[in-house]
Amino acid sequence: MEIVATREEMRKLRHELAVAHHDKHFERPLVGLTPTMGALHAGHRALIERMTAECDVGIVSVFVNPKQFGPDDDLDRYPRNFDADCALCQTAGAHLIYAPAVEEMYPAGYQTVVSVGELTHRWCGASRPGHFDGVTTVVAKLFAACLPDRAYFGEKDYQQLRVVQRMTRDLELPVEIVACPTLRETDGLARSSRNQYLTPPEREAAPRLFETLQHMARIFAAGVHDVDSLITEGQRMLNPHSKGSKLELEYLAVVDPRTLEPRTKAQVGDRILVAAHLGSARLIDNVLLTGEEQVP
Repeated sequence: MEIVATREEMRKLRHELAVAHHDKHFERPLVGLTPTMGALHAGHRALIERMTAECDVGIVSVFVNPKQFGPDDDLDRYPRNFDADCALCQTAGAHLIYAPAVEEMYPAGYQTVVSVGELTHRWCGASRPGHFDGVTTVVAKLFAACLPDRAYFGEKDYQQLRVVQRMTRDLELPVEIVACPTLRETDGLARSSRNQYLTPPEREAAPRLFETLQHMARIFAAGVHDVDSLITEGQRMLNPHSKGSKLELEYLAVVDPRTLEPRTKAQVGDRILVAAHLGSARLIDNVLLTGEEQVP
């Protein structure tokens, strides 16, 4: 596995690996990319392993992108452990790590922003102004540096996934966006680098977020399609009368899976989105409404 820090090195090694695999298979090799901000965990491992199973060349980018953090966000304390990240990438089968410095990505005089419209106005976009502009800008630059055929994103941040899909489609970028299911702890908590912020009591309370989404999905399957009723029940579930750590709800919504617009009547195929604060951690999650009693 190679580790590179500049765009020129990245493109050179990407070309060399692609040529080597072309010689072996006598057909155009597939190049995959898994973009990350480091602090890799089992959820990232699942993305990387799927990428390396499906592609001839697997690239992982490790870059804590300052442009997607607001002034009150956690840029300075965001967890970083590059040696552990490299070890995980190695065991997951990645061929190449692209780990540019901030100055490499945004040199002096940099001015350009890639911005997606309506999909970014609600939910995480409303509470984190400029966040998705930072995401789409860095993803576009990573695509330009790594030239992937496929890029792998988790469904945990469903809004981010839809925004990246929209950007890729609108700009006619020749990259297939591969959506991968959310990986969870045994108690249902979605894997996240920010779970490291949770204290033991907060970690004990955190699975309530997914339990709430599961409960709402079961009520929907039982025939309750009025969104106000679903949201009311979800809010009741999030903070039962107990002494446990409190989840401070940021938003809870049932949305159209394509436009992310809020529904008044829930339908099969919709998504329930949630964001909540638990201590110093901001947690997000979502579930698909299937209309079935068993919720994935």
